[in-house]
Formats: sequence, structure tokens, C-alpha cells
Amino acid sequence: MLNRLKATLIDFIQQADLLLLGLCTTATLYGIVLVFSATRYLDPSKGLRRMITQCAALALGVCVYIFFSMLDLESITRKWKWLLAFNAGFILLLRTPFGVAGGTGNRAWLKFPGIPFQIGPAEVVKITFVLLLAKQIEWLWEEKEDLKSFSSAFFVAAHTFGLCGLYFVVSHDMGNGLVFVFIFLCMAFVAGFALRWFLLLFAGTGGFVAAVLLLDLVPENMEYMLRRFRVLFDHSFDPQGVGWQQTRSMLAIGSGGLWGQGYLNGNQTQSGSSWSLPARQTDLIFSAAGEELGFFGCLTIMLLLLAIIFRILLVARRARTPFYRYVCVGMASILIFQTVINIGMCLFVMPTIGITLPFFSYGGSSILTLYMAMGVVSGIKKRSPEMRRAARSPLR
Repeated sequence: MLNRLKATLIDFIQQADLLLLGLCTTATLYGIVLVFSATRYLDPSKGLRRMITQCAALALGVCVYIFFSMLDLESITRKWKWLLAFNAGFILLLRTPFGVAGGTGNRAWLKFPGIPFQIGPAEVVKITFVLLLAKQIEWLWEEKEDLKSFSSAFFVAAHTFGLCGLYFVVSHDMGNGLVFVFIFLCMAFVAGFALRWFLLLFAGTGGFVAAVLLLDLVPENMEYMLRRFRVLFDHSFDPQGVGWQQTRSMLAIGSGGLWGQGYLNGNQTQSGSSWSLPARQTDLIFSAAGEELGFFGCLTIMLLLLAIIFRILLVARRARTPFYRYVCVGMASILIFQTVINIGMCLFVMPTIGITLPFFSYGGSSILTLYMAMGVVSGIKKRSPEMRRAARSPLR
């Protein structure tokens, strides 16, 4: 047993993507430092407990990374019907007694007895969705040898919007629902779907939204989403309500300057008053970094995330098969969407839709699923002969 474990670890060290793991670990450790600062204002002991929780999630995440690096994705996706059933079933669990509402009222979390943290089904389903979509695109190419026809585009879009629609109806969480759409757009573009179908999709979506607005058909429970978009174009609109988070965020980032007010010394980050920075350890952790560590602290966050995304795309470029390439692009698109939306939200150029910053925001389930996704990419790199040869080259 010990010999087998030793052989597995040696194989992992020799062939897995240690550079990607190092980048992810560095980003997570930086995030842990920020989480401690953003939560100690409540009570230093609470800040310490949350830091320990994140450290435990990191340790478990590294184990998950190793495990998923060893998986044979092609064997798993042959059981695509089971994966499809898992995606639907896991989302539908939100309507059972295990489903709980978050701070925004969206029923987007699961709480199981004996598990110390909540689980977001969307975080897990993103990964299985990427695998399924990559398998679907590969099948269309191998069987039909055509990704430009209407039937091929419709087949993939129906899968995407069916899952996205199910998730939104069950959870009312628009933010994570849009992640599925962005994944689909990126993977379909890289696969070579005809541009006319993208234009048709954008035109159809724009026309539908315009018709709903002009005919005043917006449901009452959806009007708050429109207000979140309206405040982007008019920052004076409801600054004490829908614009509150982003107004406080801009004040925090602006007060940080180049070097910040100092770690553990941010006026809003370390304040428990009603005017201080909300959601500072989750959605607005980038703002907390801007206030305490300044422009260079924020720049470091962006460079780390860009390095991770670039590494994934490099693995995609050198992937052994189109299927592996599509999977890597899907995993990179998750990080791209969340990074752009979260940082844009903090800078008041994107709507507040409850998207956290990958590797940095507080949340054990988020850390674990991110390391699952990165482990999948590491496994693809392991199975790419060109990257293995490059890793062994004395010139590296």
C-alpha cells in the first residue's frame, strides 16, 4: 500500500503541472492573508478561525488536485448520461430541505449535516458541464464532421441554456447561471462554430431583452436585476440601496492609493460600523486589498490570476486531443468570467451579481472546486507528450 502511494506521488511530481499548482497555492495563500484581515474586525478569534478554515480547504484542495490529475477524463465522459443526470439532480437538491438561501435571498447553497461549510452546486456542476460540453462538441465533430451547421449549434446551445434555465429557475442566481453561458461561448468559439450563429444568438438575446423592457413585461421579482444594471450608467441612482456595495468599494479602493493604508489598518476593512465595506471577505475582497495594500496589492492579484489563466491556455494549446483542448478552454473561461465580473463589480463597471474572486474570496467549497478544475488541467498536461518533453528539457 505504501509502495503504491509512493509510486503515485512520484508519478505526480514527475508529470503533473507543478507550476500551475504553485501559482494556485500562491494565490490562495495571498487570499488567506486578505481573508484574515477582512474578518478580524468582528473578533480576532473569528478571523483566526476563518483563516484556519481556508488553510484546511487549501490542504484538502492540494489533495483534490493530485487526485483529479490522475483521472482518465475520456473514460469518465463515456458515462455522459450519468454526468448529465448528476448535473440536473445536484441542482434540484436546492429545492429539498438541504437547500438554503444566501445573503441575497438566492437559494444557491446546500447545507448537509456534519459538513462544516455550505456547498454551492453551481461550483461543482461547472466542472462536469465543461466535461460534458467538450464531449458533445467532440462527438459532433467526429460523427457529423461539421460544427458550422444550424443543427450542431442548436444541439450545443440547447444543452447550455437548458442547464442554465434549470439552475436559474431553481436558485434565482443569475450570476452563476451566466457562467454556463460564457463557458459555452468560449468553447464553441474555439471549436470553430460559425460566427453567424454567435451573431444570431446576440441579436436574438438583445431583441428579446428590448421587447421585454419596451412592453414592460419584467416580472416583479426580476426588477432588482434591472436596477443593478441601471446604477452602472447612473452612479447617483439609489446610492444607499442597490449601489451601496459598489459605492463603498470605490471609496475603499480610492483611499488605498499606490501602497494602501497598511495591512490590518484599512478604515473600512477594519470597521464594524454600518458605513463600512460589506461582503469584504467574499465578493469585495479585491476592494479590501485595494484599501489596505493599494494599487500594487491589487496588481499582484490580477497578475497571479492572469498567470494561472495563461498557464491553462498554454496547456490547451499543447493538448493531445481536441477534447482536452476544449476542457482546458472551459476551465480557463470559468476563471476569466469570475475575475472580470468580480473586479469589474468592485470598480463599478460591472453589475453586482454575487460572483466571488477565484482563489481569493472566502469559501471552502469554492477553493475545493477550483482545485478540482485545476487538477483536471494538470491531468491533461500530464497526458500531453509535447509538454512532458518540454518539462524534461535541460533548457527549461
